[in-house]
Amino acid sequence: MIVTWSAFGALAVGACLLAPLVGSTTIRLAAVFDRSRPFADNIDAQIFFVARLPRVLSAALVGSGLSVAGVVFQALLRNPLASPDTLGVSAGAALGAILAITFHLDFSLLGVSAVPLASFSGSIGALGIVYALSVVRRRGTSTTVLLLAGVTLTALLGAVVRFVQYVADFTETFQTVRWLMGSLDVAAYAPIGAALVPMTAAFAGFVTLPRALDLISVGSESAAARGVNVTQSERVALVSASLATGAAVSLGGPVSFVGIVVPHLVRLITGADHRLVLPASALFGAAFLIGCDLIARTALAPVELPVGIVTAIIGGPFFLWLLFRRG
Repeated sequence: MIVTWSAFGALAVGACLLAPLVGSTTIRLAAVFDRSRPFADNIDAQIFFVARLPRVLSAALVGSGLSVAGVVFQALLRNPLASPDTLGVSAGAALGAILAITFHLDFSLLGVSAVPLASFSGSIGALGIVYALSVVRRRGTSTTVLLLAGVTLTALLGAVVRFVQYVADFTETFQTVRWLMGSLDVAAYAPIGAALVPMTAAFAGFVTLPRALDLISVGSESAAARGVNVTQSERVALVSASLATGAAVSLGGPVSFVGIVVPHLVRLITGADHRLVLPASALFGAAFLIGCDLIARTALAPVELPVGIVTAIIGGPFFLWLLFRRG
């Protein structure tokens, strides 16, 4: 177990250290940390600390959050094709951001602009709707109702998003389309700090879940027979995964396929034990999205691709391979 954690940890740390040094403009590490030059005159330091390091940290946070959320949703719903998009949380976050862009909401809180704040609020609202629908007819959560409610809500919110885009003017529609592609063009640390708060709360919940997820993924009755408080574990899993998804989408937009590609790749390496799968997915998800963002920044340099395009190009074929492999 320690060897596995160390290997994935080294991969994530290596990606975080190397990615800020690579880009369309060459920089020298010695010049970045040259204290004899004022920061205002040090172009290498500005590129490193302002243009690249926030993107790398954002990619690490978004990638780890979406990956672990994918692991949890797949175990909770007992569906290997479940992802952070399944329960409508991503769609709620997208609607919040689209409304903020279209109606020109111009406010900030602790240095965080209206778009990520509205996005996170939308994700929490979607979670509340889905959870309320899943518990209204019984004690605890119904995974079947949860899944159906999530799919239905995703379709409904997607329709609202398209309606808002239809009535918006060209500039607003272009901005919303770019946001929906997913982007890690973050040039400040305040949004990262804001996303880190709910992400930390989510990971605190994840820490309590490995044994419960191992048993719940087999069956609720089997888990209850082995002493797991299924209702409480399902609630912690649902809220934690939704918080992580909402924080990730508010920071980087709806980056597709990360939450389904990474968990399955990790399981191919580590097996199904969630004591390994959860931390390994967090670390590998961070490295994976950092690598995808590096491709997005450099493939057509100086033009930058939205990172969601890169993850979709990689994730789409993998998703099809997974379907045929299971078939």
